[in-house]
Amino acid sequence: MTTNEEFQPLECLEKNAVVNGVRITYFERGMAFRGQKPTLLFYHATGFHARVWDKIINALGDYHSISVDQRGHGRSEKRKVQGWEEVITDAVELIEQLDLTNIVGIGHSMGGHVLIGAAGLLEQRFLKLIAIDPVIPSEHAYHDQGSPFVGSAEEHPTAKRRNEFDSPEDMADRLRGKASFGIFDPDMFMDYCRYGLLPNDKGKGYVLACPPVIEASVYMSSRSNHDIYEIVRNVNIPVLILRAKEPDAERNFMDFSFSPTWPELVNEFKNGTEIYFPDHTHFLPMEIPDEITRIISEEI
Repeated sequence: MTTNEEFQPLECLEKNAVVNGVRITYFERGMAFRGQKPTLLFYHATGFHARVWDKIINALGDYHSISVDQRGHGRSEKRKVQGWEEVITDAVELIEQLDLTNIVGIGHSMGGHVLIGAAGLLEQRFLKLIAIDPVIPSEHAYHDQGSPFVGSAEEHPTAKRRNEFDSPEDMADRLRGKASFGIFDPDMFMDYCRYGLLPNDKGKGYVLACPPVIEASVYMSSRSNHDIYEIVRNVNIPVLILRAKEPDAERNFMDFSFSPTWPELVNEFKNGTEIYFPDHTHFLPMEIPDEITRIISEEI
């Protein structure tokens, strides 16, 4: 297994591209290895950012890699998500603009969903996918008119979360031990806080790099991509699903101690395999980064 001690971290370059009418920030490493090895393309979960992958990317060593701040997140332009087909289009246009090939796509939660959608449209550019709990529920859930995704993003509970902090350390102190943050790997947790804030242009301190109302808009639109199952069934490349523990009963939408991914999803892919983690939460990369690094290393 690779470890952080075996490699010197590659230089991380912050870059921007305008795709689908939105400025997207991404972080690129290892340009010298482009074309020699697979390109590792990382997409984060809702409310997170590209730099949450730093520990895993650094542990993987000498690869060309790109980690992306999705729209509304990190350093990317602050735009609400009206539908998940938008973020898939963002990814497709970024891949085409950067002319990425030989891609191993690695996505967590919404990021896994996005990369599945992108690979379905640009399959010739991908070698395989590692989709970590890609929040794809059963097909009928997309047509369930009784779903909780109604109203406006401003009305969603997530929109009311604390937005202002004095510093990354202040953010860490306030969040540590709350919700699932207490089980995060310490390095991953501090990267989440360190890169999850931007200077407050309306006052002192910092604000969340993913404003709460934008995070809420992602949750509100999470069952908007009705076409994802058509894409899933037409993907031919290998797809590895990493899935967290199943809920004992009907899962509350915002309870991420369990997996939001349909247990039978893997069987809908032509070339799908799965690793099941019955003792871990939806936040697999943050909870067990060394194990996730080992799996990625074996796959590439």
